[in-house]
Amino acid sequence: MRVPREQFRGLDLEVHAILSDVRLRDVTAVDLPAGGAGRTISDVRALMARGKLIAANPVVRFLFALRLLLGRLFRWDPDIRTHQETSYLHRLNSDIKRRSVLAPGSPDGLFRLLYVLERESLAELRNATVHAFLSSVLIEIPRGYRLYLAVYVKPVSRLTPLYMAFIEPFRRFIVYPAIVRGIRRAWEERYPRSLDARAPDAV
Repeated sequence: MRVPREQFRGLDLEVHAILSDVRLRDVTAVDLPAGGAGRTISDVRALMARGKLIAANPVVRFLFALRLLLGRLFRWDPDIRTHQETSYLHRLNSDIKRRSVLAPGSPDGLFRLLYVLERESLAELRNATVHAFLSSVLIEIPRGYRLYLAVYVKPVSRLTPLYMAFIEPFRRFIVYPAIVRGIRRAWEERYPRSLDARAPDAV
């Protein structure tokens, strides 16, 4: 479900300062039941990779394949290493770099990881259409956890608003709902509620 941007901005997170000049486009949240104590954003990242969320849905798989094809045809997607000078890596302070469980700047699929902390991660994607950022945040709630997926977009040309307007219906009504359902399904398989004495009921 989409949630108000103010709800996300109210969380105590590193991303707010790092992306203070980048528009927060939208925030999606999903409640994850049970899970046990001590879950981190790395646990969610492992489930996202393990669940093969894009491949699991044929419509989403088709949309990503089409986008990659268009990217090759129009040369939208150069190698991630060609945008070092525009990366936001330079905005990370030494404390964030030290606490990140993965090396800042590591490739992560089409994205570049900026950091992965205990409860939040940030990745960026820079191509000819957008400079986009994905912030993933996991917070504990009374009967489990809540995962926030926040998308920030910085224009790179006059193509950016046209591109974002074109993909918005697919993003909002097909891709994100499928990904969120996949995350929750993978979470429930990994952390059955019956094994969590703290949260026997659904969120």
